[in-house]
Amino acid sequence: MAILEILEFPDPRLRTVAEPVVEVTDATRSLIDDMLETMYAAPGIGLAATQVDVHQRLLVMDLSEDQDAPQVYINPEVEILDPELGEYDEGCLSVPGYYETVNRPRRVRVAALGRDGEAFTEELDGLAAICLQHEIDHLDGKLFVDYLTPLKRTRIRKKLEKTQRRRA
Repeated sequence: MAILEILEFPDPRLRTVAEPVVEVTDATRSLIDDMLETMYAAPGIGLAATQVDVHQRLLVMDLSEDQDAPQVYINPEVEILDPELGEYDEGCLSVPGYYETVNRPRRVRVAALGRDGEAFTEELDGLAAICLQHEIDHLDGKLFVDYLTPLKRTRIRKKLEKTQRRRA
């Protein structure tokens, strides 16, 4: 397993729309393992393949305190079960150090493939539903900063660019 580089906003590669996974292979499972290791090391609770510059419809999550309940969603499709929006302070491994309030549906149903390519459907609510929608946004080339005002988004972008220049 390996820790992968996480792309940071405003990297244009984060805007790439991911392609469906055609077949779940050993390479897919290896990517899943690397993504989980990367997410745990960051540390985070969710990571989309787009964030590690792999443009396939694949994401991982683990909301457990002990990082012992990894979830894998390949080619996820979401259905909103409750149009009522919940307010959550979201952060993102691709927008390090920033947390902002985003409104998203509280309950969703997701149909996806698991780690071994088996199809499944499950209902998620609360943080799990929010995290899943956040990660699917990445697969669609969207970031949580897109839900913010242009002023806030620009301010965050400029601060991150300054930090990235200092690191370079």
